[in-house]
Amino acid sequence: MPRLVIAQFKPGKGRYAENLARLGGIFTQLASRWEPPDLLVLPEAALTGYLLEGGVRDLAVTAGTLFEDLSAQHKRSAAPPLDIAIGFYERWRDRLYNSALYATLGGPSAGVTHVHRKVFLPTYGVFDEERFLEAGLGVQAFDTRFGRFALLICEDAWHSLTPTVAALRGAQLILIPSASPARGTQPLDETLARPGNVARWERTACEVAEEHGVWVVVAHLVGFEGGKGFAGGSLVATPRGELVARGPLWEEALIEVRIDLGEIARARADQPLLADLETRLPHLLKALEGAEQKPVPYDPPASSRVGARKPVKTAVPVAATERANVAAADPLAMDCALVERWLVEFLKDEVSRRRWFKRVVVGISGGVDSAVTAFLAAKALGPENVLGLMLPYRTSSPESLAHATLVAEALGIGSRTIDISAAVDGYLHGAEPDADPSRRGNVMARARMIVLFDQSAKLQALPLGTGNKTERLLGYFTWHADDSPPINPIGDLYKSQVWALAQHLGVPGAIVRKPATADLIKGQTDEGDLGIAYPKADQILYWLLHGFRREEIETLGFSAAEVALVERRLESTHWKRKLPTVAMLSQTAIGEYYLRPVDY
Repeated sequence: MPRLVIAQFKPGKGRYAENLARLGGIFTQLASRWEPPDLLVLPEAALTGYLLEGGVRDLAVTAGTLFEDLSAQHKRSAAPPLDIAIGFYERWRDRLYNSALYATLGGPSAGVTHVHRKVFLPTYGVFDEERFLEAGLGVQAFDTRFGRFALLICEDAWHSLTPTVAALRGAQLILIPSASPARGTQPLDETLARPGNVARWERTACEVAEEHGVWVVVAHLVGFEGGKGFAGGSLVATPRGELVARGPLWEEALIEVRIDLGEIARARADQPLLADLETRLPHLLKALEGAEQKPVPYDPPASSRVGARKPVKTAVPVAATERANVAAADPLAMDCALVERWLVEFLKDEVSRRRWFKRVVVGISGGVDSAVTAFLAAKALGPENVLGLMLPYRTSSPESLAHATLVAEALGIGSRTIDISAAVDGYLHGAEPDADPSRRGNVMARARMIVLFDQSAKLQALPLGTGNKTERLLGYFTWHADDSPPINPIGDLYKSQVWALAQHLGVPGAIVRKPATADLIKGQTDEGDLGIAYPKADQILYWLLHGFRREEIETLGFSAAEVALVERRLESTHWKRKLPTVAMLSQTAIGEYYLRPVDY
């Protein structure tokens, strides 16, 4: 029975040599064990990070180069012979691929056994692989010193055909290196809190294993890249579809399992689905190819024959049924404990590991958004590494300053109050005394960002953003002010979700319960400005972003005027969520042709 170890790995983005050296440390660690493993499995793009965009061509290597680099690290570790499966960006025949290599390191059998090139390159949501890579054209099984294996890469396994092809080609074990950005915060029926796509991976792997009577091993990437979190949760499923190993969330780990290939025959005897498929496959392929089939005689039911009386039915549209089902549940409900851990890990990774800062500065307004951001930052980095800046104007509500102070005292973070009145008035009184309240509010917001970024430079502390998803979608913020900080932990949470998270985190109740206000104009409230309450706006935005039409959303209990108001604000403020539009004149235009991730 081969001993298999999954290395749930967190690579430094774009740092191939550094990641390779860290992998050498894993070789050394495994070699020191009483029983070193036979096979080590690493995730997709393990030595470079996944979201490289145009940087792929800089970091792609040949399979031969990767094997030599791995062999050198393995030799240096003095480890015994070891098989390895690892995802990498490959340069092959002057083309670029997302590939996985299987090789033996050390010993008389050392060499590359197989290279799989990813067949399905996702181009939806956050994915854009097909823009930068070529697709592989097949799935093969291959012989190893332990048995017959196959490789798939991430998206390959989400298509039921590819694992079937691997099993039909004789695979006993399917290895799946993966880099799957975490999505889904809603509470799950299971007791274990995890992102929705991690739970789906477990279901998929177990179903593939059980249907084909094979072992399935999924090695997940871990860490954050440009805000996209790779949660981990690597796993092993038996030929009976049972989960026998699960990696932790958000952290590196080594997960060890013994693989009993003898279990395959027992599982397939109890459930011979693969054998049934092999028997029927020729006929299914003929049907797929459009081969002529003998027509099946059609005998219409008595109710449809001439002269028969047809029963009257009341049709219920499928779409209406779906709307009724979704309306019964709260689509914005979320697992707050999961979200807390997720965002704390995000801040740890983005602030310290990827940007090399130890401290952050947060503008604390006395509202719930900045309070939640400060609470998360204190948990992630320690209270001693968070500075809260209170930046009142002379017309600001005294309650706002009091609540901001309450947050700082509750967390034990450092704080400083800097009055922006003189800076704002120096411009407005001297140059624009007739400016309307909206313009004055924008000047205040931008003055606060000047202070925040200057304090950042002084203290070598990264500024954190505090804008929520609802404000961003409705355009309810000052452009190049509230949205300026480079990292924002709550920007994908609707206002309703921020309130829920605030209660979970223990934000003082006086802050959670009070009406939301930007406090730029005396007596101003967010909902007064917007003309709709946040809970309603959040729900309408949710359905709009999920592709529901205006009339469909109205059937969920919203008035036509409410839906129109939210839709109008959403559609008219796209420009505020984009960088400045630049006239494209060349084939190296930044952000169009020249593409590099923010954290590359």
